[in-house]
Amino acid sequence: MNIRVQIVVGVIIILALCVIVNMIREKELELRYALTWLGVGIAIVVLDCFPQAITWLAVKAGVANPINMLFFLGFCFSLVIIFVLTIAVSRMSNQVKKLAQEVALFEESNKNNR
Repeated sequence: MNIRVQIVVGVIIILALCVIVNMIREKELELRYALTWLGVGIAIVVLDCFPQAITWLAVKAGVANPINMLFFLGFCFSLVIIFVLTIAVSRMSNQVKKLAQEVALFEESNKNNR
C-alpha cells in the first residue's frame, strides 16, 4: 500500500475515533455501543501502520488472499454489530411493553378512584 494512502486512512480513522470519544463524552452515544466501534478503529489503525499484519493473519487462517481476509473480518464485524443492536432492540421492546402495561394499570387505578 502506498504511504500516502496509509497516512490518509490513518488520519481519517483517528478523526473518526476522536468524534466517537467526543460523542461518548457529551452523552450522545452510550459507551457499551461505542466500544465495538472504538475496537474496530484501533484495529484499523494497527493494520494501517502494519500492513504485513493482515498478510500474516491471512496466512495463519489459511486464506489465499489478504484482501479476502479483510472482507471476512468486515463481515464478522457486521455480524457483531447486528447482534449487539438486536439485543438492544429486544431489551427496549421489553421495556416499552412493561411501561405500557404499567401506564395502563395506573390509568385504570386512577379511573377507579374517581
